[in-house]
Amino acid sequence: MKNRNSVKVSPTLIFILCISSFALGMLFTNRLWPSPEPNSQIISLRRHEQELQVVSNDCANNKKSGGPKEDIMEEVHKTHEAIQPGRSLDKTISTLELGMTGNHEGVPRQKAFVVIGINTAFSSRKRRDSVRATWMPQGEKLLQLEREKGIVIRFMIGHSATSKSILDRAIDSEEAQHKDFLRLEHVEGYHELSAKTKIFFSTAVARWDADFYVKVDDDVHVNLGMLATTLARHRSKPRVYMGCMKSGPVLAQKNVKYHEPEYWKFGEEGNKYFRHATGQIYAISKDLATYISINQPILHKYANEDVSLGAWFIGLEVEHIDDRNMCCGTPPDCEWKAQAGNVCIASFDWSCSGICKSVEKIKDVHARCGEGDGAVWSALF
Repeated sequence: MKNRNSVKVSPTLIFILCISSFALGMLFTNRLWPSPEPNSQIISLRRHEQELQVVSNDCANNKKSGGPKEDIMEEVHKTHEAIQPGRSLDKTISTLELGMTGNHEGVPRQKAFVVIGINTAFSSRKRRDSVRATWMPQGEKLLQLEREKGIVIRFMIGHSATSKSILDRAIDSEEAQHKDFLRLEHVEGYHELSAKTKIFFSTAVARWDADFYVKVDDDVHVNLGMLATTLARHRSKPRVYMGCMKSGPVLAQKNVKYHEPEYWKFGEEGNKYFRHATGQIYAISKDLATYISINQPILHKYANEDVSLGAWFIGLEVEHIDDRNMCCGTPPDCEWKAQAGNVCIASFDWSCSGICKSVEKIKDVHARCGEGDGAVWSALF
């Protein structure tokens, strides 16, 4: 049997046909079915869309409700503005005062020239009566002094540790009779005078828009006309701290009067305090009283009230005015000065940190060293 003739195909031709078939197949497939994206790319795109949606929702909610982050950033911005190098203490305090045009009850503050707070205690009824009988006007005269001269005078006192105790009721009864108290949100105690001082200035600033604020003890004699006239000379100064400036020793020994528990902060043993006004009487201007009111929660309290006050002003642009007329002695000292035409602002005994036995003696001091009952009414300030 004869073999059939077979057709021989060139290997090169076979290779060309394979390549052509593959190319045609790829072209046909791409046109009909677009190639899918990789799974990782799809997941990434979907996650990105979800994140954008969450951010969009958060932004919308914050715009509507003003979230906590917005509040925090606003406070940070205010703080940053307050501590700018070019921003003066005057401007900062003036700005903050805009929010203090009324007290917490919404009652507008009364304008005044000076607010005088007489520091007193529950046990000092006789001292208060002796002050009322000498240099402090009473009844209608007290109100007239406020209206015509802008001089506000109040005994300042807190409350007892027990609510509505017999001590508090006694003050309520006395207030109903005389109407010359400023009640403070403060628990009374001798070792709490620094706290009481802060609360007094804060309370007074909230109630009265005054040029000056004065603190005086209830065993000190004051000539109101001379005080007002002296303060008026410093009226144009922005930050005034006035009194009898002193620098006493820091007492590290325990069980002594005026012991300083934080004596180590003042350097080596035997050092003295920085210069500050003695605590019997001192005056500060509006800006400084406002500063105390605003910063009350963070102002450090030392054991002694007058040291605390002086410490609060360290680092501020404050003018310390040392006026020795604010710490005259009792007769014959204040009497000789009055006869020479140099009437004292305040008189007391250094040995007693006030007038010794003031209940019995203050009337004599008033008679011999007083400026006269009409002086405050005729004073120009």
